[in-house]
Amino acid sequence: MAFDRGLEERLYQYFETRNDLVVKKMFGGLCYILSEHMCCAIIGDKIMARVGPYHYSDCLDKPHVTEMDFTGKPVKGLVYILPDGFESDAELKYWINLCVSFVDSLPPKPPKKSKRKKLPKIKEIES
Repeated sequence: MAFDRGLEERLYQYFETRNDLVVKKMFGGLCYILSEHMCCAIIGDKIMARVGPYHYSDCLDKPHVTEMDFTGKPVKGLVYILPDGFESDAELKYWINLCVSFVDSLPPKPPKKSKRKKLPKIKEIES
């Protein structure tokens, strides 16, 4: 798994005050999850940003932004930001704030159902 370690450090600094952050190895990089919702990810040297459907078209009009087409098909609401688009801390903060704003607007996820299998009931043996 190859991804930009310097960008990883910058994102950790940004998210250091969040107590709902989970970072998982996904997509061949690192995925940042807030309150169980994917927020953004580092894929190689670029950022995969979850900007939501409302900001999607506007984001694609910005320089250094492309469609997120990880599976070969663009996914509305997700974009790639190329390294030139977040060189400065102000640029990085803009993009991460946009992602966090969208994710924080989402409703909480319902509790996960237990994955434990129910054991069959044991019949009592008559004596």
